[in-house]
Amino acid sequence: MKKQKGFTLLEIMVVVVIMGMLSAIVATNVMGSKEEASIQKAQMDIKSLDNALDMYKLDNNKYPTTEQGLDALVNKPTSSPEPKNYRKDGYIKELPQDPWGNDYVYVKPGVHNSSRYDLYSYGPDGEDGTDDDIGNWKKND
Repeated sequence: MKKQKGFTLLEIMVVVVIMGMLSAIVATNVMGSKEEASIQKAQMDIKSLDNALDMYKLDNNKYPTTEQGLDALVNKPTSSPEPKNYRKDGYIKELPQDPWGNDYVYVKPGVHNSSRYDLYSYGPDGEDGTDDDIGNWKKND
């Protein structure tokens, strides 16, 4: 009797199936982690922009208007009402985009924060008014 060397087709198929299952599990966990990291980044950006807007208000006694927008944190607004005590270097170096490549939205007065402003990202779907919007009126989960 000759001794057979190598693997049988059945053994190779079992290994391929096991590798496929492992890669599916790893891919699912990695994809979920990326989305969660993107959401956390958006929340942190909103907190940073909130802080910069509060500093703007402390210096100028009011928040920028919707028309002046978040750009007022980088460049001194020239439209009314012009800030009287604007910082020489602004309040942030540059405006961030959300993790999905969209600009953050600033509305004053806000719909959710009528005494202040709404600051938010459209979230992963890029659409306004959906459940995945990430805003300064929502508590971090």
